[in-house]
Amino acid sequence: MPTPSMEDYLERIYKLIDEKGYARVSDIAEGLEVHPSSVTKMIQKLDKDEYLIYEKYRGLVLTSKGKKMGKRLMERHHLLEEFLEMIGVQDENIYKDVEGIEHHLSWDSIMRIETLVEYFKRDENRLQDLRDVHNELVNES
Repeated sequence: MPTPSMEDYLERIYKLIDEKGYARVSDIAEGLEVHPSSVTKMIQKLDKDEYLIYEKYRGLVLTSKGKKMGKRLMERHHLLEEFLEMIGVQDENIYKDVEGIEHHLSWDSIMRIETLVEYFKRDENRLQDLRDVHNELVNES
């Protein structure tokens, strides 16, 4: 199982490859706000753990294991963003909050949140009821 740091790199690499078709060390470093030397070290670790294949000066390619994990991590991120938006978290807080919680939730918790999101999507009245309860609680305080 990858560490939270490895997850951040895999998610970023997967996203870059999905958007651009490739992931360069400089793009990864910029996106994660780390030094290129840190990216190189992590890429070597991800290569050793068979999440990607890295050839110095030639770039990297995600293995099927890396693609599967990268996709899963991106989906987790999007799900948590959707969930926080759905329950009314202010837009300016969502990204930071997701970054803060995504590594601390079990996959069981993620699956339960996914079920809850689907529950609210199936009937907009449910979501309105949730918002009404929130507003009532805020007005009581």
